[in-house]
Amino acid sequence: MLFGICNLSIVPLRALESDSSEMRSQLLFGEHFEIIEKQKNWSKIRLAFDHFEGYIDNKQYLEISAVFYKALCKEIPTYSGEILDFVTNQKNELTTIAMGAQLPFFMKGKLQLENYEYGYESAIFHGIFPKNEILKTAFTYLNTPFLWGGKSPFGIDAAGFTQIVYKLCGYALLRNVKEQSKQGEVLSFIEESEPGDLAFFDDEFGEIVHVGIILNDYNIIHAHGKVRIDTLDHSGIFNTDLQKHTHQLRVIKKII
Repeated sequence: MLFGICNLSIVPLRALESDSSEMRSQLLFGEHFEIIEKQKNWSKIRLAFDHFEGYIDNKQYLEISAVFYKALCKEIPTYSGEILDFVTNQKNELTTIAMGAQLPFFMKGKLQLENYEYGYESAIFHGIFPKNEILKTAFTYLNTPFLWGGKSPFGIDAAGFTQIVYKLCGYALLRNVKEQSKQGEVLSFIEESEPGDLAFFDDEFGEIVHVGIILNDYNIIHAHGKVRIDTLDHSGIFNTDLQKHTHQLRVIKKII
């Protein structure tokens, strides 16, 4: 088995081995993975964090040893805490990174990508945060444009938004909406929910297609056109700009 790590800021994870293929998700700097199949130009990978699979360009990652990969899987991760920042390598070259980038073996301003050392001097997320921090982290992404497959402050989808917010606070959600909807404890009514719980929404065929984070006072923050705040009621999401319901409530889940 081969292993790799993302050494660039944001790399597309595609459905097929082509630049024109659908972007299913993204890798942020420092994310590590198994290489399931390596071809001439593309590799099929499985992310360590959520086991999500897809194809990435062979020019857009760094191969690492099994020893380094296993050590990464055991550490309590550290993530960058600034919307946009950079890491510096030993040649003083800069690599931009987005919020949520992983900083492997971060200590005293230094991090390691196996044989490569980088410096980083800004805010971090590390460890498990109380539930109220989920809301503070979510607000950081306000007005981020919607991007199918995105999970950065420069473009994000609904499940990418909930996953990265929970991830920065120390909790693991799976990558897509249907998978996330199977996690946690079902709540029967909105009144039972707390700020930080997740609300899921379905389409006319009963398929769960959307998710958001419940706020105080029957509000919800979610990625729809952009990361925005709307009203949540027993029917679903009431869009305050359009003055109509845009999503039909299916289930509320308590994750933590």
